[in-house]
Amino acid sequence: MTTRQLTLAAIMTAFVFVATFVPKIPIPLGYVHLGNAAIFLAVMFGGRRIGILSGVVGSALADLLSGFPIWIVPTIFIKAAEAEIFWRLREKHFLIGLIAAGLVMATGYTLAGAFLYDSLSAGLASTPGLLLEAAVNISVTIILSMAIKIRGGDDGQKN
Repeated sequence: MTTRQLTLAAIMTAFVFVATFVPKIPIPLGYVHLGNAAIFLAVMFGGRRIGILSGVVGSALADLLSGFPIWIVPTIFIKAAEAEIFWRLREKHFLIGLIAAGLVMATGYTLAGAFLYDSLSAGLASTPGLLLEAAVNISVTIILSMAIKIRGGDDGQKN
């Protein structure tokens, strides 16, 4: 990893953490945040490895410091899958990639909630909020990516 990549990974990890930790909009069994949009931007500007790394580490730190350490292990798998899905689909199908990644996130946390709370009802109760979170993050990503393109930003990472 080059110095530039390492620096970008650190910055994007901090960005994911702050976007997950700070704007907490309460919902049943959790909260809505902008961390997924930060992960999508990390994938766009840092590529696959940086997107996955910053998504996993930034989100896991937010779980830990938010008082939800029980969610760290599911978060690692869910955020890695979310970043990977978006990475694979973003070039040809940007919107479909965002939607698929958002659905992976919502499904993953629904199933994890059912497992962690030993209740399918508890897992399913969080699904509407998770889908709302996905929709908000998809919208924010679209708006920010359009603003960056208008300003001449480059998402030219091909790794």
